[in-house]
Amino acid sequence: MRAHQNGTISTEVSNFLLNCFVRSPIGQRWLSLPLSFLFLLAMGANATLLITIRLEATLHQPMYYLLSLLSLLDIVLCLTVIPKVLVIFWFDLRPISFSACFLQMYIMNCFLAMESCTFMVMAYDRYIAICHPLRYPSIITDQFVVKAATFILARNVVLTMPIPILSAQLYYCRRNVIENCICANMSVSRLSCDDVTINRLYQFAGGWTLLGSDLILIFLSYTFILRAVLRLKAEGAVAKALSTCGSHFILILFFSTILLVFVLTHVAKEKVSPDVPVLLNVLHHVIPAALNPIVYGVRTQEIKQGIQRLLKKGWY
Repeated sequence: MRAHQNGTISTEVSNFLLNCFVRSPIGQRWLSLPLSFLFLLAMGANATLLITIRLEATLHQPMYYLLSLLSLLDIVLCLTVIPKVLVIFWFDLRPISFSACFLQMYIMNCFLAMESCTFMVMAYDRYIAICHPLRYPSIITDQFVVKAATFILARNVVLTMPIPILSAQLYYCRRNVIENCICANMSVSRLSCDDVTINRLYQFAGGWTLLGSDLILIFLSYTFILRAVLRLKAEGAVAKALSTCGSHFILILFFSTILLVFVLTHVAKEKVSPDVPVLLNVLHHVIPAALNPIVYGVRTQEIKQGIQRLLKKGWY
């Protein structure tokens, strides 16, 4: 299992090399600056949000528990992807072990699907709050959050497990250079000498089944919400109702827009630079993570007040 300098190997691969933005070493340095800023912003903002929700008794409510779950997922996704990318940019440390690569692949797929599922549960929360406000306290309870978290964990841990398993069972006997900054499933499996049809089909079917079903349910929730809001006749009721779910809707737009652009660039990969989908794949793991807590912190009065109270007490 010896790797040659020309990027080929004589037997089975023992490690991979992440090859991203090699055409522009100076561009790597410049790109590392905003990427470092976004990473630090994501870590700091999500940590602040988690601490605020943990310490403020007024925020011990199901909606904020779901927001805490979203922040935890964002932190894990960022830590899984961005530090390795920055190490490549700064020190050109491109090697990644076989096991570490497939572990990163699993965490990215699993936690991205869990984040999508969390958005779906939060959309249901907003649907009950707007369309059935009198029943909200009896439906959206702490027990509901526990059941929802269990469902999010179980569904995505199980259904995304075959992705790295199928890729790890392939025979890698050619180049060991991954043309990506991260161990994306298709970027890795295309290095194999085996037939990867099953991998492609499962990635496609699993991705669209998990993310697609979540987006459909989110769309239906907001369709019912919009219909209910338009029926409100009390003065200021429409604005108040839209403000209640506005933050969540903005976060979904961040999440789905970057994902949609990433998919479209892969479809039209002959017409765009190969670095574009790689960059979008990296940014998709850090931009929503950086913006999610900021949007909620700015638009949610209870969170702003909680942060202000903790600032006065000297917690930050």
